Amino acid sequence: MTSILTGDIINSRKTTNIDWLKSLKEILVNFGESPKYWQIYRGDSFQVEIKKPEEAFLAALKIKSALKSIANIDVRIGIGIGKKEYNADKITEANGEAFINSGFAFDNYLKKQSLAIKTPWQEIDKTFNIAFDLALLTIDSWSVNSAEVFKIVLENPEITQKEIAKMLSITQGRVSERQKRAGLEPVLKLNNLFKILIAQKIKN
Repeated sequence: MTSILTGDIINSRKTTNIDWLKSLKEILVNFGESPKYWQIYRGDSFQVEIKKPEEAFLAALKIKSALKSIANIDVRIGIGIGKKEYNADKITEANGEAFINSGFAFDNYLKKQSLAIKTPWQEIDKTFNIAFDLALLTIDSWSVNSAEVFKIVLENPEITQKEIAKMLSITQGRVSERQKRAGLEPVLKLNNLFKILIAQKIKN
């Protein structure tokens, strides 16, 4: 079992700011070598393999927070979980259930929301697509500052508010406010639930 994320950048053609491309590459390189495990194509689309399916939602959050840290940039992501029947030197030439599911989520579910999932388990799809829809009420409205704080926490799970405050040259109270506006605690709780349920399904 593996997971494939298929995504594209929202509003990429409406901005002259191309810093998002550098940020996207900096995130994707953490998941393996390109083009075997990730590839950017058509200028603003990408595909990446997350080898541990239970970490797929976390990967999507890392990508979203990195890109939304840049003004007027957002991303749509379709998560697919399943088997990988054919490996290739380029991820865009590989195929299997995970790729099909990712493409299905991207083509069908992202018309209504910017993050969706398709797996071999119907009840998992129903549960998390509803949960994602609710979480996106907060995530889609992240300001640059909220996304930045969320990104820092994902990159440094043990970091304290005091340390973030020092890093950003703001008060600890301001950090707390940004974390609340970003929905940090409930979104991370959702990620923990995702990890547990996906790991259980794979094990069974």
